[in-house]
Amino acid sequence: MSIEAAIKILQSQFGEQVSLNRSVLEAHGQNEAYFPVTPPDAVVFPNSTAEVSEIVKICAANDCPIIAYGTGTSLEGHQLAVRGGISLDMSNMNEILTVHAEDMDAVVQPGVTREQLNEDLRATGLFFPVDPGANASLGGMTATRASGTTAVRYGTMRENVMALEVVMADGRIIRTGTRARKTSAGYDLTKLFVGSEGTLGIITEITLRLQGQPEAVSAATCSFPDIESAVNTVITTIQMGIPMARIEFVDEMMARGFNLSQGANLPEVPHLFVEFHGSAAGVKEQAETFGEIVTDMGGSDFEWSAKAEDRAALWKMRHNAYYAQKAHRPEMRVQNTDVCVPISRLAEAVKFARAEGERLGLTLSMVGHTGDGNFHCGISVDHEDEAEMAATREFVHNLNKLALELDGTVTGEHGVGIGKMKYMAEEHGDALQVMVDIKKTLDPKNIMNPGKVLPSN
Repeated sequence: MSIEAAIKILQSQFGEQVSLNRSVLEAHGQNEAYFPVTPPDAVVFPNSTAEVSEIVKICAANDCPIIAYGTGTSLEGHQLAVRGGISLDMSNMNEILTVHAEDMDAVVQPGVTREQLNEDLRATGLFFPVDPGANASLGGMTATRASGTTAVRYGTMRENVMALEVVMADGRIIRTGTRARKTSAGYDLTKLFVGSEGTLGIITEITLRLQGQPEAVSAATCSFPDIESAVNTVITTIQMGIPMARIEFVDEMMARGFNLSQGANLPEVPHLFVEFHGSAAGVKEQAETFGEIVTDMGGSDFEWSAKAEDRAALWKMRHNAYYAQKAHRPEMRVQNTDVCVPISRLAEAVKFARAEGERLGLTLSMVGHTGDGNFHCGISVDHEDEAEMAATREFVHNLNKLALELDGTVTGEHGVGIGKMKYMAEEHGDALQVMVDIKKTLDPKNIMNPGKVLPSN
């Protein structure tokens, strides 16, 4: 039994759906992080759940690793074939199967992207709220428990996935959950697979919770004299119960990057980007209360807009943060990392990150979904300069350690993948062995995305 034997069988059964083309393999071995290019031995493009099941059975019989692949936008090497095997590209399974407008849910295949779904929903008055920035596949977003700019109001994928269809490591097809809004029947297997990063099974169908388009939306930017004032504004806003739809922090380096990369005209100081959803009266009241908090904290340069095109431009700029980070040193790559802490410790964590970046001589910019205590650091780094790489690794390590000391987590959004595995024992303690036991039970041959999430995997 071997990877080669599995590929031969797959070729005989699936023909042109199996690719050994070098450029295709290389493309599936790329990543958005600092990990080396790691191509799989083959790429297979299934068209249905039944085909996924058959592919998994062939791989299981031949002890061949299998790695689900969405759009390749993950940041911790989740999709890399670190032990060889096949990359299961889900892009052909991209149908929106059903929209139940009256129940505010939709059933989709994993290759559907969030932008594709929202375009399809436009005429219904509904939308899918989870917005990580990249036009990621919903299968990948489910597998990594993605969140984003709107999580402070609408939650992460964990709160917005109602049910799943999953192909298990032996090829069995199971369904978890229903379209009912609540249940007390049995273990919550849906939540087990959400965030499992492809290590327990292959997601082939997702039932998603939808939201109604708000009557009124208003967005704004405001600047602050220092990081602490901006972050304390976030903390006060959340503690007062003001229902923000988005509240994003950008530091002075990110503001400068927006100016360099996108021609923005932002003062090069810390900023908050905010958005309110609701009734016209409610949005007006929320915005006024927020404005009073900003003034009390020393904020200024308010720019409000209720025009859809202005809001779209603002959030497009925010979602292009990678290019803003890259603009500081265009010839270098950007390494991103994230942590999440209780919001009362957020200012401490952000200030620590800035001080550590300066101590280590790094070109560092920060952006955060600060409404839920999650922030991201982008470091422009020369991968050929070992001193820079060592400083970058030290920064990431120290930030992770601080997050755990503050009773937080080493990743609020990016996931574990390869990069955060070594912190799992410290974060989870004895619970990590329970995760290992679950993995061994559901995937005894360890063919499902091996080498990810669990240090012993």
